[in-house]
Amino acid sequence: MSAPSYAVRVADDPADREACFAVRKDVFVVEQGVPQEIEYDAYDEAATHVLAVREDGTPLGTGRLLYGEAAAAKTDGDLTVGSLGRLAVTKEARGLGVGVALVRAIEDAARARGLAAVDLHAQTHALGFYERLGYEAYGPEFPDAGIPHRAMRRAL
Repeated sequence: MSAPSYAVRVADDPADREACFAVRKDVFVVEQGVPQEIEYDAYDEAATHVLAVREDGTPLGTGRLLYGEAAAAKTDGDLTVGSLGRLAVTKEARGLGVGVALVRAIEDAARARGLAAVDLHAQTHALGFYERLGYEAYGPEFPDAGIPHRAMRRAL
């Protein structure tokens, strides 16, 4: 099997962050009908964003890590747990391993901050994807932007 023709990196510069937001708009706002005003939030400024790009620079996917006080509302106040969110892969890139690479990059960023675990709120259709990566669902199903979700956690 050949190496993937994409790279995943932390989106430190403004152009990378804009690419992350463009992928999120395509996937969440356009594809899934999430209102744009709730897709982008105050957490975006302090979050660690990761970006997958094709060799030619085309954005393929993104995700973000919240940690510390920014993650507290999503982790029941546990400051040792990070929150993975806004994971999105473009239609064209699905099935190429981009989602797995993004999750692992977010976990690496969480480890680098000394976090013990990562939580996420998975759309229920994606539970199997996260379970294959070692996440375990807990708590009841709940709606987020009108889409059913479950909380999940993986110890690092």
